[in-house]
Amino acid sequence: MLFQVGGQGARPTFFEMSAAQQLPASLRAALTYSIGVLALRRPFLHRVLDYEDEFFALLMLVLESHSLRTTDASFSESLYGLRRRAVKIRVKKDNTLSESNDVIHHSGLEKYQKRLSVLFLVVLPYFKSKLHSVYNKEREATLQASLWGHDDEQFNNADYFSEERGSLIPTGNSDVEMSVRAQLARRFQKFVGVFYPWLHAGNEGLSFAYQLLYLLDATGFYSLGLHALGIHVCRATGQELVDGYFFQDFKDKEP
Repeated sequence: MLFQVGGQGARPTFFEMSAAQQLPASLRAALTYSIGVLALRRPFLHRVLDYEDEFFALLMLVLESHSLRTTDASFSESLYGLRRRAVKIRVKKDNTLSESNDVIHHSGLEKYQKRLSVLFLVVLPYFKSKLHSVYNKEREATLQASLWGHDDEQFNNADYFSEERGSLIPTGNSDVEMSVRAQLARRFQKFVGVFYPWLHAGNEGLSFAYQLLYLLDATGFYSLGLHALGIHVCRATGQELVDGYFFQDFKDKEP
């Protein structure tokens, strides 16, 4: 399946890049809703929803790795007929004008660029999603504490007891381990609650800056990740699309 969007030349339009970037989020929302509906009749699917971040990250890891290996593009970029190209800038000197012009040369992706692309496409969004979840929990806990006081914290700091065969037995050393883990978890949540908004604001600000510059044709990099990897996203040629279809047909016919 291939979506064709208007435009000329090898450089994708801003709307093509925006659509390709938003496709994974739309796919996740659709899968989450579908699984939620199916879970009404198949309760075991609630386990998938409990580990939604891990499930979607694993799915995208498979899709992105396969797409980068076969088409030199991310999963969403390949659907829009886009390809990733390594950028090599060469300085071309003009003897008549005594000036130097930068010539951009595109080539295929190296192996390390494909691996780092998976890192930026799958791993970093996964950690961002987990940090966002931790921040939401910390914000809710702070709001509840401001409304109802710190009674819950006093209860959590009390002695732990484990119920076994109808009797309450002190857990001894396990209480210390659990209390240490709880304190570390609490400190980590507070750390995320303080610094995550700044991290999120910085990331969104850089994304907005790169997208604005790309829209104004001031840069060929649509995002900070592509700039760090030295990758331009270009339109695939007709021959590349044909080669991709032949490669897929060959893989499908293999025994």
